[in-house]
Amino acid sequence: MNLIVEREKSLSELETRLAQLHERGIGGDEMRALETKVQELRQDFFGKLTPWERVNMARHPKRPLASDYLGALEAFDELHGDRHFRDDPALVGGFAKLRGHNVMVLSQQKGRDTKENIRRNFGMVSPEGYRKASRLMELAARFHLPIVTFVDTSGADPGIGSEERAQSEAISGCLMTLTHVGVPVVASIVGEGGSGGALAIALADHVIMAENAVYSVASPEGCAAILWGDSARAPEAAEHLKLTSNDLLGFGIVDEIVPEPLGGAHHDAAAFIGRVFDAIERALERLALLPPADLLDTRYRKYRRIGSWREDSPVRAGGLA
Repeated sequence: MNLIVEREKSLSELETRLAQLHERGIGGDEMRALETKVQELRQDFFGKLTPWERVNMARHPKRPLASDYLGALEAFDELHGDRHFRDDPALVGGFAKLRGHNVMVLSQQKGRDTKENIRRNFGMVSPEGYRKASRLMELAARFHLPIVTFVDTSGADPGIGSEERAQSEAISGCLMTLTHVGVPVVASIVGEGGSGGALAIALADHVIMAENAVYSVASPEGCAAILWGDSARAPEAAEHLKLTSNDLLGFGIVDEIVPEPLGGAHHDAAAFIGRVFDAIERALERLALLPPADLLDTRYRKYRRIGSWREDSPVRAGGLA
């Protein structure tokens, strides 16, 4: 069970009682006390989330999905297929209009229920999905269209079939394409940003991250299993992975955080999506002023700056000092 969902259920009885009192027009001290109690619990549950709690928030079953962002666009015409094998429903892309800007949109699509999750492979993109993404990126460059991406995946598809069809090559192909397309690229990490599966469409000039999204080289469960042989230590791993929006802004890996309503983006999805679009629009207008050569040079320098090496003690022959 999702940790955040459990907390919401514990609040639901009080909220139902409060709504009933409102409907009956009952006020007074009881109403005020109950309203205060609900607000205090909301603040206590959601006001300051730990990294593991943010992982649970990013995985919330009611969190806005790629389809919600695509549905809020002024126009969207989906394009299909990688021209080699098949169409991948986990990677949705096409021509779009966002706040008056003609753009190419790429998004990773999870399902809202079990049936759709199976069809979408739980948002885990296959090699043909990444090859479709590369094709659409090149198409955007040909038509001088900015590229806008929405990242939400636990990771690339790890199945045998994907490995047989060169998953790693397909991901690296996306990354290579993003290094040379001379159009603005804006990425938004709106849910889970899992490993190379997320990075494949997130190597951008401007990276936006939702407040309660996560972005990491590995899932906390996977990290815990690798380091300690115990996936139950996932909350501890989440602390060490530095996967929250605040961590990543501090490292310079993301450029902007979009605040979420108390309790998560799903509590006011329309308003939150609007704020994400506001951030994308600002980035597009700023990046549009750069000539292609300057855009590529700035993008190159942006990623070369990420990360640093520090030696705390000198290395001597025969081992560490």
